[in-house]
Order: sequence, then structure tokens, then C-alpha cells
Amino acid sequence: MAPRVVVIGAGVYGAAVAASLVRRGAQVSVVDAGAPAGGTSGATLAWVNSCGKQPRHYHDLNVAGMAAHRKLAAEVPHGRWYHESGNLEWAGDEAAEEGLRRKVAGVLGYGYEARWLTRAEALRLEPDMDPVRLPADGIAYFPREGWLEPTRLVGYLLSGVVSRGGELVRDDAVIGLEVAAGLVRTVRLASGRRLAADAVVNCAGPRAAGIAELAGLVLPMRNTFGVLVYTSPVAVWASHVVHAPHVHLRPDGGGRLLLHTGTTDGAAHVSGTGETSVDQSAVDLVLEAARTLYPGIRAATVESVRVGERAIPADGLPVLGRTLELPNFHFAVSHSGATLCLHAGALVAAEVLGDDHTTVLAPYRFERLQLVR
Repeated sequence: MAPRVVVIGAGVYGAAVAASLVRRGAQVSVVDAGAPAGGTSGATLAWVNSCGKQPRHYHDLNVAGMAAHRKLAAEVPHGRWYHESGNLEWAGDEAAEEGLRRKVAGVLGYGYEARWLTRAEALRLEPDMDPVRLPADGIAYFPREGWLEPTRLVGYLLSGVVSRGGELVRDDAVIGLEVAAGLVRTVRLASGRRLAADAVVNCAGPRAAGIAELAGLVLPMRNTFGVLVYTSPVAVWASHVVHAPHVHLRPDGGGRLLLHTGTTDGAAHVSGTGETSVDQSAVDLVLEAARTLYPGIRAATVESVRVGERAIPADGLPVLGRTLELPNFHFAVSHSGATLCLHAGALVAAEVLGDDHTTVLAPYRFERLQLVR
């Protein structure tokens, strides 16, 4: 009989884990409290990269994640969710410039593709940028990086899950996990449904600690907000991920631009009733920074502002694979989920079905975090 696996969360990690499981013959139910990709996966810059990520094993894991996206995109040429357009980055002051030079030297030492561009070379890639806003040289270019349309990817992966006999349960929160003889046996849903399980995978993103608690486990997290500003459609040529001193941006669907800065992240607030809001002044600043860099979007307006909650384990590294205390309870939780989901998700799925990937996953085991609570 095929093993029954309940995957909790229908974002990029949940969809990737579930897709890998059904390809291996498992009987899969994907459960989400809301809609697929309706949480963090639907509100993320989705920058696919391993740019300056440390330590080395984490860098390598992200490089493998980039390769997995490249491979799937080649296999599904009309998927159009993966855009390997490259990333441009430059600094606004001497301290930041020194940090960027260290980062570039570090990734080059790992064999990662990067090179320095002049202003003229950068403008050949992004001709609608204002030349005055670019330095004469010292512009870092990472050609194998890019960005992802997570909702499209999730849709493709979950469609494959359902077509292979898997079940997608949406708008039905997990409210309980029944444990017996050291294993999770049943997943209880808010609707009253009870799903029998041979294994459970916690892909609940920023809610992963709450799911772990239902299993009697403590998962320390330090989640943060990510605020994204979406412009109205603009008639400019913008095709790369751009990290400028006062704005980070990338293209988005329908001619829109997606804007972000760390300052904007800090402008998100949660009220006593649980509603999230963003200071309008911070939104205005990031839009003005984008208009300054791309004068052709002067007439652009803010079409929407989305706030995502980044799932960040306490030490910043992913939590992946099985747990010792509950051997059939597995994690796939991390920041950089857009980059890692396909590769890390496949590793976790393989462990669920009995493979041992300790060589790769040892640094990301749940147990290490019990030392940093």
C-alpha cells in the first residue's frame, strides 16, 4: 500500500514536496488554511540566487536550488514562471562598496558567476535607467540569478499532484496532530476531517512553529515582515533584478514593477486586532526612488502593497528533513524558499519515503535548534 503523507502548507515548499512525493508513488494530501500560494509565497521578491549566502554548505544548497529551477524550466518550456535574467547591484557609499567587493570576491572564490560592469555596460542591459544615478564603474552583475513567479510554479506543481491522484485541501486549517507510540498518526482539520498519516511534512512557512507545537516540538523562529510595492503598468524596459542603493526591484506581470527596500519592511505594523498596515510615507519613498532610477515611470502609481511574513528559523538556516523525536514528522521550512523549494523539497520527500540524505541535510536538522532556544 502506498504511504499516506500529509503535507501541511500549499506554498512553494509544500507544492514542491508534494509533487516529488507523488512522483515517487506516495498517496498525498496537501492541506492549507487558505489558498495555495496565498501566504508568503504570494508576497515575496522571489529572487533566485546564492549571492553571498554563508556558510559554504548553505551557498552550495542554494546553487543546487538554482540548478533545479533551471532544469525544470528546460523540461517545461512553456511554464514561464522562471526568469534567469541576471541581477545588477551597486553601492551608495564607501562602506557599502567595500561590502559588495567582499561579497563578489567571496562568490568568485566559490566558482559562482559574477563580474564587474561599467555604467555603459549596465545601461546596455537596462537602457531606461538614468545614467546619472549609476556609478561610472563598480556595478556587480550576477548573470545566472533571476526571479520566480511563485504562484505560477505552485499552480503547475499542485496540478501535477492532483492529476496523479493527490488531494488538495484548501481553506481548512490544521488544528491537531494525534501522536501514538512515537509517531504522528492523524492530522485533525478545522472542518472536523481527520486524515490518517504514515508521515507528515511541515511546510507551513511562518506558521511552522505552531504546527510543530501541535506535535509537541519547539521550533524557534525569528520571522520578519517583507513589504512589496507593486506599480501600475509602466512602459519602460526593465528585465533584470536590480539592487540599487535606495530601491530593489524586478519586473512583474503585465508591465508592472515590484519594488522593495529594507526600510519599507520596517514600516509594517500589526494592530491589536491582528490587521497589518504599512506607513504610507515609506511606500511613497520607495516609489519615488524607483521613479528617480527609471525616469520613464514618473507617471506610475502604486497598484497594491503586499506584506509577507518571512519564515526564518532562529539561526537563519533552513530546517529540513526528519526529526529524531518523531521519525515520521518532517520539516521543510526556511527563508529563501523561492530558491530552495525544488531541490530541498525533493530531498525532504526522498527522506519521507526512506532515503537517507544526511550528508546534505545534516546542517539543517531540527535538533540543532534545541541548543539556541
